Amino acid sequence: MDLLDDTTGSNAHDYTVSEISGAVKRVIEGEFGRVRVRGEVGRVSRPGSGHLYFDLKDDRSVIAAVSWKGQVARMAVRPEEGMEVIATGKLTTFPGQSKYQLIVDEVEPAGAGALMAMLEARRRALAAEGLFEAGRKQPIPFLPEVIGVVTSPSGAVIRDILHRLRDRFPRRVLIWPVAVQGQACAPEVTAAIRGFNALAPGGAVPRPDLIIVARGGGSLEDLWGFNEESVVRAAAESAIPLISAVGHETDTTLIDFAADRRAPTPTAAAEMAVPVRAELAARLAEAEARMARAARGRIERNGQRMADLSRALGRPETLIAPARQRFDLMSDRLAPALRMVSTRKRAAFAPLAALIGPQILARFMRHERDRLAGLSGRLAPALARNRAEAARMNARNRAALEGLAERLARAPEARLAALAERLARLDRMRQTLGYTETLRRGYAVVRGAPGLITARAQAAAAGALEIEFHDGRIGAQTTESPPPPAAPPAPEASPAPKTARAKPPRKDTPPEQGSLF
Repeated sequence: MDLLDDTTGSNAHDYTVSEISGAVKRVIEGEFGRVRVRGEVGRVSRPGSGHLYFDLKDDRSVIAAVSWKGQVARMAVRPEEGMEVIATGKLTTFPGQSKYQLIVDEVEPAGAGALMAMLEARRRALAAEGLFEAGRKQPIPFLPEVIGVVTSPSGAVIRDILHRLRDRFPRRVLIWPVAVQGQACAPEVTAAIRGFNALAPGGAVPRPDLIIVARGGGSLEDLWGFNEESVVRAAAESAIPLISAVGHETDTTLIDFAADRRAPTPTAAAEMAVPVRAELAARLAEAEARMARAARGRIERNGQRMADLSRALGRPETLIAPARQRFDLMSDRLAPALRMVSTRKRAAFAPLAALIGPQILARFMRHERDRLAGLSGRLAPALARNRAEAARMNARNRAALEGLAERLARAPEARLAALAERLARLDRMRQTLGYTETLRRGYAVVRGAPGLITARAQAAAAGALEIEFHDGRIGAQTTESPPPPAAPPAPEASPAPKTARAKPPRKDTPPEQGSLF
């Protein structure tokens, strides 16, 4: 830019604002181009458009930075306020506000210290929400039927898990393949955990009883995907018990705090998931042997106690000997006692037998005959009363039956009369609505060869007609020939010049008023 050093400025070129802004933009972009800037993240703004605006600062200066929506989606680490980062991008200007800014497409922490500080801040924030509380932890099932594994399908981790499960207790395994590092790690792991929880029990794909999220060891940056908030929330919200087996024993990620159990290695996670089948078999055999020994011991102790108690009891012969002796004594005294009782009863019956004679029997027979005669005398009136009551009931039933028969005989006649009346009403309605009633009022129906005649031209063309009156039909013949066919229109002639003379008014129309103008 060549400006004249003139106090008056009369010979200086007049630049527009856009020219000056464009020149500054070209100088800055040409001088710097793509740069890496190290600084602390200041103000961070995330509007609804998806773009990311933040400041990079040190102890003396501040640079405005912006990352567009597509660049933000590809960032492995997103800037947060207070982080020390190295931002890579292109230095440019924003003419709308007369400032320069850095278009950032990649952000990386300036060191492990910054990552650990950000990790600790995120851990405290999630812990404050209660995601790491022990009350949220679920017990691990003793022997799950189906185990879901979230890991990379091509790494050594899945082979170690399958090998350990095969050695200890073979179970069905569902593998959800995910990326275990990089930008796709966090969203894929989140989707896998929530996808296993979304499976319906008893569906085509079995729902796991246990989930293992596994990955081998690595640096803090390699394991960073398992520190993302979405992964931690998915693990905390999982309704299926979850074991975290990310990294080696010295590695710690935030998913370890949200999981129900943490395993130091993926192999240890497989050992936590299932017991050893041989050990279970040995424990079962030992329990069976102990149960058998306990049952035998219980039976032997009960038998010994019964033997001890039986020795304390007396001999059966000695117990029943007194009773047998008393029975013998009673049996000896029984026969004389029976003879004495029968003798006493016979002596008491002898006076009564002397009193019974023919006179007593005759008296008894007469008494019974009189009683029977009285009953027979009462029987005849009772039968008469029953026959009279039956006759009255039969008369009432016969009268009711005759009434029903009479009603039944009258019912068809009444029904036929009602139907005849209805038919008569319908016939009167038909006559009223039909054209015959119209003929009685002085009209006639004209028919010809084509059918019903309703116009003069049709009657002239038909020739022979038939006219129907209300009391019959007669034939008729038309005396007028049909009108000749219309001639084709003549060609239009050139319009004749109009004359000033007006047409004479028709006799049947009133004279025109005339123009007021």
